[in-house]
Amino acid sequence: MQENYLAKWLNNELSDEELAAFKQTEEYASYEKIARTSEALSPPSFDMDRALADLRERKGSEVRVVRMRPRRYLMQIAAAITVLIAASVFYISTLDETFSAAYAQRTEVVLPDASEVILNAGSELSFSERNWEKERKLTLEGEAFFKVAKGEKFTVRTDVGSVSVLGTQFNVKSRNGYFEVTCYEGLVSVDHKGRQMKLPAGSSFLVINGEVKDVQAPMTTEPTWVNDESSFRSIPLSFVLKEFERQFNVRVETQNVDLSELFTGSFSNTNMNLALQSISTPSQISFTLEGNKVLFYGDKTP
Repeated sequence: MQENYLAKWLNNELSDEELAAFKQTEEYASYEKIARTSEALSPPSFDMDRALADLRERKGSEVRVVRMRPRRYLMQIAAAITVLIAASVFYISTLDETFSAAYAQRTEVVLPDASEVILNAGSELSFSERNWEKERKLTLEGEAFFKVAKGEKFTVRTDVGSVSVLGTQFNVKSRNGYFEVTCYEGLVSVDHKGRQMKLPAGSSFLVINGEVKDVQAPMTTEPTWVNDESSFRSIPLSFVLKEFERQFNVRVETQNVDLSELFTGSFSNTNMNLALQSISTPSQISFTLEGNKVLFYGDKTP
């Protein structure tokens, strides 16, 4: 659409040829609807002569009255509204798409390039759909498993580090004090505090409380949480209990429990009683469940 079509149309100055071309544009239907609505508006009725006489009495001097042309005035209002609508649409289109998984939930997301993402409980993912074709970049808070369609570089950013691939399957977990990347297929590039590493399939990179840890190769072809089981290998108990909170949407409290003790094992993400046993038995602690609160406690607890 030529830029002056709207202004000329509002003033009834378009030629037949220009009007025909204007009606073929996508914007015409919206502008026409606004114009019809504007014509239906009616200003409040009042006595112009009486108002003028009153004003002259108050001012005691001659007053010049400018009469407005209602249709042109309303068209100007409609044009202003149209500009506001267009600006709003443009602003909304620049906002990031955001997906989240609440506690005790999982969310599956299909990205614009057909890549697939599964968000674990208590996680959030955002990206710009408008700029997706230019750069495949996402921001992750929490944990997600990615199946990336082949194409240009695909980057996942977290508060701790970023992960870049071309097309592969990998898992990223970025929690408070915990950052882990596991590659299940292809090759993954990890950037952590200026240090870059290449992770081939069947390898992981783990940082706990700022310290890089040795980690064993994964034994599965995808993270166990995708199949409703949370697994850990020599992970401090504090992170295990936080994951339990997310999977079951409960509040966990502890008494006389060494949260730095390393835990190796797994628990069900669908059966709370079984999960409680799976955590407490190897850790040699007890628990009580009251409503939405779980208390884990050691033997020396009063």
